[in-house]
Amino acid sequence: MKIRNHIALAIVLIVSLQLPAQMDSDNSYAKPLKDVLSDIQTRYGVTIKYADSMVTGKTVKYADWRYRNDVDQTLDNVLKPLDMKVRKDGDKLYRVQYYEYYRWPVAEGWADLDKIASQYSTLAEWKKRKAELKPCMLESLQLSKLPPAPASKPIITPKRKFDGYTVENIAIEILPGVWINGSLYKPSKYKGKIPVILNPDGHWEKQRYRPDCQYRCAALAKMGAMAFSYDLFAWGESLLQFEVPDHRRSLSMTIQALGSIRILDYLLSLKDADTARVAMTGGSGAGSHTVLMTALDDRIKVSAPVVSLSSYFYGGCPCESGMPVHNCGGHTDNVEIAAMAAPRPQLIVSDGKDWTDRMPEHDFLYLQKMYGWYKSASQVENVHLKEEGHDFGINKRAAVYEFMAKHLGLNIKAIQDASGKIDESKITIEPEQALYVFGKNGELLPAHAVKGFANLETLFYKSIGK
Repeated sequence: MKIRNHIALAIVLIVSLQLPAQMDSDNSYAKPLKDVLSDIQTRYGVTIKYADSMVTGKTVKYADWRYRNDVDQTLDNVLKPLDMKVRKDGDKLYRVQYYEYYRWPVAEGWADLDKIASQYSTLAEWKKRKAELKPCMLESLQLSKLPPAPASKPIITPKRKFDGYTVENIAIEILPGVWINGSLYKPSKYKGKIPVILNPDGHWEKQRYRPDCQYRCAALAKMGAMAFSYDLFAWGESLLQFEVPDHRRSLSMTIQALGSIRILDYLLSLKDADTARVAMTGGSGAGSHTVLMTALDDRIKVSAPVVSLSSYFYGGCPCESGMPVHNCGGHTDNVEIAAMAAPRPQLIVSDGKDWTDRMPEHDFLYLQKMYGWYKSASQVENVHLKEEGHDFGINKRAAVYEFMAKHLGLNIKAIQDASGKIDESKITIEPEQALYVFGKNGELLPAHAVKGFANLETLFYKSIGK
């Protein structure tokens, strides 16, 4: 009898183990995310792409309650609680992505800028707003009080001579044992003081070693300026000290800002630098950095952010939005920060295939209004290349050349052919290693160099008294 009871109990246990969990409120009507996405594909006749790692181990609570007649609303209901979303890649084709705090729907970005702008209606009110934003932004970057500058001299490589310009590589120590590296391009022949143009380089592969970076800085030098092309943090030669993932840490935004300040300190200390003619231009993430630095540093008189500025995109990297700069003044965005440059000349270069795609329709109108308050509406310009994408190609460079020539008194004819077209053919594209400061394998990196992000973090906070 006991044996039969044990057998019966075993059968009940086996059956119970094979039964699916009861779908009710006790388990929040939970279903595996992968199963829910599969069901949505079937119900709505769509295809949803995703990496297995994005759905493994994830469940959707109250899954059946999230369905709507509209597939887009259904996907939003399912994914938003998981900090995920979809991107529509084609007709009935969706791709799952993680939530991007820095990327907003166009309408929301525009409405947000309108709300920001509603706080001031006169030049006096705007100046008060600007006076509140700037110190807050510096505090957010933890740069209200700059750390002491190292007393060391820059490390400079021998000068290389080319057609109409020269190049020398320079490493500037911005904190004890921490360098920011770049290449300084100058005209071959010049007299007196010449303009200074900072050229931070964006997130494209090879950064300042890329041909388009070399073309841009060499061309500006041929036109009569000194142009400094330099690495973002944990990029280029900075990788001798830090790792690629360190670039995506929030402190990178601060270190980059400190680096640009130190570079400007050095360049403006040169006897041939014209402190009244200082400019900055960069593309993508370096465009965001250009907007930030122009707002913070009044020494920058002319700026040209390229394929970066938008009210509905805050920058896809923590080096652009990792510190709470955008929380200042109750909330700000990159377009309002760009307005802080007014009435200094500013060129906005946008295109039709990234987040700058609708610049002429809304954001640029706001900038024109803000410049108009200074009676300087003509000082802000927008070159919108509707058929182009996210790069710093020849048409973007040409726009920058013309703008810099106009506002810095440069000789654009030095890079034009007989027909007046921009001609970069006489510029030499050097191999990557020619642009190094610390040698082919980093063998010239000073012995006291700081290595590793943890050591940098300790150093920085100690230097500012924290």
